[in-house]
Amino acid sequence: MLEIVQTINGYLSDYVLLFLLIGVGLWFTIKTKFVQLRCFGEGFRNLFKGFSLRGKKEKSGITSFQALATAIAAQVGTGNIVGASGAILTGGPGAIFWMWIIAFFGMATIYGEATLAQKTRVVDAEGGVHGGPVYYILNAFKGGFGKFLAWFFAIAIIMALGFFGVMVQSNSIGSTMENAFNIPAWIIGVVLVVICALVFLGNLQRLASVTEKIVPVMAILFLIGGLVIIIARIQFLPDAIGAIFYYAFAPQALIGGGFGYALKTAITQGAKRGLFSNEAGMGSTPHAHALANVKHPHDQGVVAMTGVFIDTFVVLTMNALVIIITLYVGGGIFDPNTYAAGDSFTSVLAASGLGKASLAQAAFGTVFGAKIGEIFVAVCLLFFAFSTILSWNMFGKLNVQWIFGKNNKASKIAVIIYAVISLTFVMLGTLASNDLVWELTDMFNQLMVLPNALALFALSGLVAYSCKQGIARKKARKAALKNGQDAEAAEVAADDAMAALEEK
Repeated sequence: MLEIVQTINGYLSDYVLLFLLIGVGLWFTIKTKFVQLRCFGEGFRNLFKGFSLRGKKEKSGITSFQALATAIAAQVGTGNIVGASGAILTGGPGAIFWMWIIAFFGMATIYGEATLAQKTRVVDAEGGVHGGPVYYILNAFKGGFGKFLAWFFAIAIIMALGFFGVMVQSNSIGSTMENAFNIPAWIIGVVLVVICALVFLGNLQRLASVTEKIVPVMAILFLIGGLVIIIARIQFLPDAIGAIFYYAFAPQALIGGGFGYALKTAITQGAKRGLFSNEAGMGSTPHAHALANVKHPHDQGVVAMTGVFIDTFVVLTMNALVIIITLYVGGGIFDPNTYAAGDSFTSVLAASGLGKASLAQAAFGTVFGAKIGEIFVAVCLLFFAFSTILSWNMFGKLNVQWIFGKNNKASKIAVIIYAVISLTFVMLGTLASNDLVWELTDMFNQLMVLPNALALFALSGLVAYSCKQGIARKKARKAALKNGQDAEAAEVAADDAMAALEEK
């Protein structure tokens, strides 16, 4: 079974996924005329307009900031620590460069996902908001083909995130907490299941309230720790940054093998782990962005872009720099300049006993001390992975509701059964994990991309038009304010500009 899944993943990640991710991102970048650059500042301004740690009650849906916090909670998980560590171990520091490339184009992709999720969302008779890829897939493809793709996506996301995904996250929590505090993993599992059950069985507002508090705290905690490491070894920072760029194009100098094989390994590791980290193009975070209460789809699209930026260019990059600056340069154990005669990266890695789960702990431990490093990473991973479990469960839950219908008895029973199964996988993850679970998670993650990417391509004109509308509104608002009009009058001018574009 493991060999079969690995073969499928090999083809998906090496060929299909790589071209789809870069292709969709590049296409949306061209169609929107580099929306990730043109509207980058607007995204952060819109984000901080809705910033809150106290929460805001919404009659239906959630605030824009709560939607982003839920999305970032899903994005910033084990992929940022364990996934990035695995990419560096397998593909070398250069894999981070390819993660950056994927993320840059991914910002345009996720703009499209969030915009389409807003445009195709529906509000039921009771005021409940429903949206996500299944809705824009059905909008893109009518008839039986659209239904097949929507069902394919819904089942893949339930398996990838609701079941196997939460198992991977809880396994990372259990193993790192056991290493750091010597607490048996099964005890961690029981505590996780109890806490998760309180949120799983609650409503959307409860989850949004939790994530909007966890996300800012966990990000600040991790970034402060990373900055301490970088400052302590600041003299090696240029070497660390140089290693990322050097090994991006000459990975064979570290990981061995022929140039073609090594380069393919670095790029595919960056692509695969980049997807697992920022989730752009995968179709998960649009579920959160669909629920945001915003005036125009473009407004949430630009906010969604900040999620990819924070996830990859801030949090993941910080973790990567800590690992590289302590272990790969400046006399670190993986620094080629310190190898003994006849040694290779493979032999040094085997002798170190480090794996993707313990690499970050070893890196932080070089400055903090081994025990403090283990504890710091374990606590950060607890926040990261726990918040991801909550968001991923919600994304799967929304697709269960879509399959069984909204607000009926069958749907309510199905949601409870889904929650119980998901909690079981959370517990199993802390008890045992193996390569098959990781490979199955990767497989379903990648399978989700296929119907989602097809729909994104089909609806790219709609996304481009939404971007054009949003920029027209921004220019009109800016001109009105410059002419001395107040904020309310500027909003009217912005709406008039959009209406004029609609008529044209």
